[in-house]
This record gives sequence, C-alpha cells and structure tokens, in this order.
Amino acid sequence: MNIYPGVKQFGAIIPTFVAAFGIVAIGILVLRVPYSIGVFAVNFVAVLSIYLAFMVLATRSDQNVFYTVPGGRIPRLSNIGLDVRPLTEPMLPSHRGAIIVADLHADHKDSWERLLANAALQGVPVFHFKQVYEAATGKVRVEHLSENSFGSLLPNMSFMRIKRMIDAAVVLLVAPVLLVPMLLVAGLIKLDSPGPVFFRQYRMGYRAQPFRVLKFRTMRAAGEEADVDARRLKAMTGDKDPRITRLGRILRKTRIDELPQMWNILTGHMSWIGPRPEAVELSHWYQREIAFYDYRHIVRPGITGWAQVNQGHVTELSDIDDKLQYDFFYIKNFSYWLDFLILVRTALVVLTGHGAR
Repeated sequence: MNIYPGVKQFGAIIPTFVAAFGIVAIGILVLRVPYSIGVFAVNFVAVLSIYLAFMVLATRSDQNVFYTVPGGRIPRLSNIGLDVRPLTEPMLPSHRGAIIVADLHADHKDSWERLLANAALQGVPVFHFKQVYEAATGKVRVEHLSENSFGSLLPNMSFMRIKRMIDAAVVLLVAPVLLVPMLLVAGLIKLDSPGPVFFRQYRMGYRAQPFRVLKFRTMRAAGEEADVDARRLKAMTGDKDPRITRLGRILRKTRIDELPQMWNILTGHMSWIGPRPEAVELSHWYQREIAFYDYRHIVRPGITGWAQVNQGHVTELSDIDDKLQYDFFYIKNFSYWLDFLILVRTALVVLTGHGAR
C-alpha cells in the first residue's frame, strides 16, 4: 500500500524532499548561516537519487499482491489497476508481498474469520476493501456520510484554522509581486474583446453560503439570463466553448484567469486549495440529483483541488458523481501533505501542459 492514499508509489517522494529541503533552506536564511547554493543543490540531488534507487530496488524485489476474501463488496476492486487475486480457500498465501483484503462488514464463515485473525498474527497486512479502493483511486465512494479519519463528520478544525492563516499570508506576500502582471493582463483583455475586465458570478461556498467569485473574463460578454434553466446552461462551460476568446484560452490554460480570486481568499470565502466552487444554479441542480452533495461545502472551496488535478473541469451530471468522490476523498484526508501534493501537481500541469485541468 502507498504511504499517501490516492498517490502513485513514487508520487510523494519528490514533494516530500522538496518540503524537507525547503524548511532547511528557510532556516539557513532566517539564521543567516553561511551556505553554498551549489553544495546545497548537489546534496539535494544526491539524497533524492539514492532514495529513489533504494525505492526502485525495493519495488522490484517485493511486489504487492492483493488476495481477496470472497464476500461482500469485494468485486468493486476489479479494474482499479492492482494485482488482485481471489482466494478460493481459507489458507494464507505464500507470496512475500501478500496483502489480504476483505469486506470486514460482511458476514464470513468461521474458516475465513480464522484466516483473517491468523494473517494478522503472522504479520500479513489485512485491509478493509474501502481502504484499498480509496488508496488506489484517490476517491471516496459516496454511499453514506461515514466518519472521517478524525472520528467526526467535521474535518480537522485545527488544520483548517492554520490553513486559513497561511492562505491570507500567502496572498499578502504574492499580491504585490503579481500586481503589475495582472494590470498587464487587464489591458490585454480590454484590447482582445469588448466587455469588462473581470467576470463575476455567484458560487456556492463554505458551509453552503453563496459568494461572488472574481476572475479575469475569458469569454465574450453577454447579458444576464432571467430563466433559472437558462442560467444553469450558461454556467456549464467546456474547453471548446465557442464563447471563449482567443486570449481567454491562454488565460485558462495557464490558470492566470484565477488570480483575481486572491481577493476571495483574503475575504475568507475561498482557499488556495479545496473543492472548486460551482455556480449557484449548478450547485442547486447537483444537490437535487445527488445525495450528500452539499457535504463538499464543509471546507472552503479552492482555486485548485484534488478533483481538479485528477479529473479536470466537468459539468455534466454523469461526471459529477466521480468529481464528488474526489472531493470527499480530499475532505476525509484533509491535511497539509495532501494540499502540498495538489500544489505540486497543479504546478506540473501549468508548467508542462500535461495532466487534468
């Protein structure tokens, strides 16, 4: 099983080392300790290379195989990219990297119960099928509002308060640096097409409270629709939407259109990282059609998020269930490390152009 749920085996190594060396670098700068950039960089590359080499060797010598106990919802583990092998009789597998997976909420025969107990005694990992599913897919199945890892439907409130302070501090640090480039973008928008510089829209926010989001306009200006259904259709945009301007496509691809949302972060309506806020009309529609949809509003919405880097932008009802599973995974695993991984993956998408948008 991977250390970080929903992340490929090597996906967390580079972010972890960057964070560790980043903390050391900040300490060196604050304490004004003499240092050499060259030596620091060589050390980073050397330590990272050695660790990756050990990981490759360990992976080759000990591949995990997931042996499933029949019964319950075990069939859900098919086609999720794991080496899954059903057990036909209650005997421990001899494979060194064996992992036993069972639906621990199902009723099993005594022989299978003894196998699970014996596996634990022998040091063989035993997992509930949902743990394996979530770790492999980065999703939480929307079946019922189960408790998160902290034993409550509320996420980690201490982390939420710290996250709020960090969000505001980052805005205050980067806003002066980005002010001139943002003014340049505003001028280009006015030259590219008639209409206002900013796009304003009511979105569903933290604790299901609507707020007005602020973005650079990337589409041709149009009048406000009076009909609710018309407003809902208008809110459903895609990458090939003909309303998107030439400049707008560039702004969307680079996420520059999101920068004015720093104001929404500063006012407490948004965070840098969290579930993407939907238009109020779309949110009401999804809430009527999908049970527990409103639970995604238990944390502040973000400029980028777990669903965004895994799935990209979707609006169709058939895709929203998948998106909600990613959002619920984020809420269940609400933590600094998951935020850091989302930040790194977002940066890779923006810089390389590859990955979900």
